[in-house]
Amino acid sequence: MAWLSERILGLVDLLNSIKGRNLQWRQSNQAQQAELKQQRILAEKALEAELKKQSVKLEHEIDLLKTRHDAELSMYKTRCKQDIKDYRQYLDSLDQLKESIQKSYTHLPESVALTIHHHAKHLLRNMWEAEDHERKIRYEIELIRFMTAVHEDARLHLENAGLRNLPESTLKLLQQPSAGQNESARPAKR
Repeated sequence: MAWLSERILGLVDLLNSIKGRNLQWRQSNQAQQAELKQQRILAEKALEAELKKQSVKLEHEIDLLKTRHDAELSMYKTRCKQDIKDYRQYLDSLDQLKESIQKSYTHLPESVALTIHHHAKHLLRNMWEAEDHERKIRYEIELIRFMTAVHEDARLHLENAGLRNLPESTLKLLQQPSAGQNESARPAKR
């Protein structure tokens, strides 16, 4: 039993010794612990301030992007409205072209006038929907050439007092392949 109480006392002494060392370590490192705690608090505050600063900066950048996006959207809408207006003017012009053909060539079947009108609308649509600028220009040139031929045929018909029975230049252009058909007939570049 004495042996057991010596062991228990030894364990108690060991525990007290460990507690004492721990207390002694805490006392000797108390200033360092307080400084580390203070540094952690300062670092947290600095991080919080930096996050607020970054948040304000991001909000400002988002506002700038929204403003730029709104301006670009407004310009795009304006461009689209102008494009629609231009397209309507083109269509009105093509309707006038059809009427001009029908007035100049009264003997011409309506289906021929409609075919000429339809072809001009087809060229306009191709020009309008062309993805790249070069292709758009080719269709535009083709449309201009076609409309010029129609007007020239009508003018010549009126000047010659109806001696020309058909719009020959226009009909020749109708028989030629369009710019898009010419492209599809070309071999692919390698």
